Amino acid sequence: MRSTVEEPRGEFVAGPGHRPDGRSPARTSVTDRLAGRAANTTIFGRRIGDVTAELRRRRVPSHWTNLFGVVTLACIVVITVTGVLLMFWYTPSSELTTYSGGYAPLHGAEVSKAFASTMHISFEVPGGLLIRQAHHWAGLLLPASIIMQLLTTFFTGAFRRPRRAMWVLLFLIFVVALAGGWSGYALPDDMLSGTGLRITEGIARGIPLVGTWLSFLLFGGEFPGQIIEYLYPLHVAVVPALLIALVATRALAAWHHRPPQFPGIGRTEQHIVGVPMLPNAAARAGGLMFIVTGLILLISALVTVNPIQLYGPASPTDAGAGSQPDWYTGFLDGALRLVPVGWEFVWLDRTWTLALLVPLAVVTAYMLLIVVYPFVEEWITGDHRDHHLLDRPRNAPTRTAIGVAAIVFYGTLWIAASADLISTHFSVTFEGVITVLQATLVLGPATAFFIAKRVCLALQRKDHELLVHGFETGRIVRMPGGEYVEMHKPVSEHERRRIGSVDVPRPLELRPDERGRLTVARRVQVLLSRFFFEDRIEVRASERAIDARDDSVTPSDAPIAEDLATAHRH
Repeated sequence: MRSTVEEPRGEFVAGPGHRPDGRSPARTSVTDRLAGRAANTTIFGRRIGDVTAELRRRRVPSHWTNLFGVVTLACIVVITVTGVLLMFWYTPSSELTTYSGGYAPLHGAEVSKAFASTMHISFEVPGGLLIRQAHHWAGLLLPASIIMQLLTTFFTGAFRRPRRAMWVLLFLIFVVALAGGWSGYALPDDMLSGTGLRITEGIARGIPLVGTWLSFLLFGGEFPGQIIEYLYPLHVAVVPALLIALVATRALAAWHHRPPQFPGIGRTEQHIVGVPMLPNAAARAGGLMFIVTGLILLISALVTVNPIQLYGPASPTDAGAGSQPDWYTGFLDGALRLVPVGWEFVWLDRTWTLALLVPLAVVTAYMLLIVVYPFVEEWITGDHRDHHLLDRPRNAPTRTAIGVAAIVFYGTLWIAASADLISTHFSVTFEGVITVLQATLVLGPATAFFIAKRVCLALQRKDHELLVHGFETGRIVRMPGGEYVEMHKPVSEHERRRIGSVDVPRPLELRPDERGRLTVARRVQVLLSRFFFEDRIEVRASERAIDARDDSVTPSDAPIAEDLATAHRH
């Protein structure tokens, strides 16, 4: 028989230099010890630690509408990196020179140094064409991602208090992106950009009283003047500085306010359901940025954009046939094309061209209405509360209809910029295309408003019936009275909160002020409030699924709801 000796068991007391489990201490590097000491002893280190801890605690919703901001940031990064590289080879000069570069068909042609340097980048610098096309493609994608941000922010009501300033900042980012794209569009000094600059010069000269002075100020003299030298600092210094400042300011505002989210289980204004900002949300954003960057580089390597060698150098006396602006400025060109013929008159010995003044006024008013809309809606509704829960577009039918009407208006102007290509490709008259687009510009927004609002109300009615009666199960039950009724199953609590309205505002009532007066402004406000809210269906998130006593059940639905409730109880 084998005997065992059991050693006395006692609690191990860690001595100096040992861990509580008795193992030798793990060795840490000098840099780790210095980093830990700096984080604990210096104000800057403690601040970084606090920010990191806050990033780990803060949660952000993982909704697809939040992805466009990452796409915008990726475009800005690509534009910045490629723009810095292009600065080493580009020559911002309108001075003429004889081309003798790597593109043989243009040998001996008189071109500007700006055009020659762009050709040098495209054909002689290793990877230069890829860098230039990546810069161009990212510049085309940037306005699109910002527009998508504006649309998602608008249709979900994310522009309301306390985020009105973030809406204004996003709109200013869009305007700066347009300015950056336009200024960079002209820098290659090819025939296409020269045609665009000639249109810009004509617009400036067409402004009464100050047109000639504005043209000389912009171009530095007679066309083309020193436009390349003037636009280059705007493109490489002013626009990037403004863009970075606006993006940073908007990021700080987003950090200060809690991120908005859609209603649902656990989603309240105080509690945010989502993923931690660090590391989860940061990893997702970083992955999407790499994907967007990779796609931009892939498109730049496979798809040609702005082939200036085919357009040739710019010439003050020539213009390219069928030239089109970059897509994000197409609505400006389209506004000029849709003006009827003969819109001008002579006054004070000057010709006043309404064909120019009216489009400028309409586009300016359109842009101003976009930037001030949050303030206008707040005044109309009289709602000055903070909103941290987003709206489903169908639950705000008037706002959604306004947004759809604005999209139709913008789209009509945008399509009009290609009226000549539509005419040639589809073998229709140019005048006929313009006439159709003119009618669409007037009637289209109103028609789109009516249809969009009717669709929203129909979807609200569907949600209302879903909350009241539940969804169809396909099970048929014979009632005591002999009729057959299909059984409905109540929706889940999460679905109820998701599709229901968490806030049901009411139209304002016309009441005198403290002095007993009914001002015109108050009457207009009440009238617009009724227009905004009266035609809607209240889909409350707190409604019970099958309850005949609910006020929202119509008289015709009450017997069915009562029978269904009885059947469920049995």
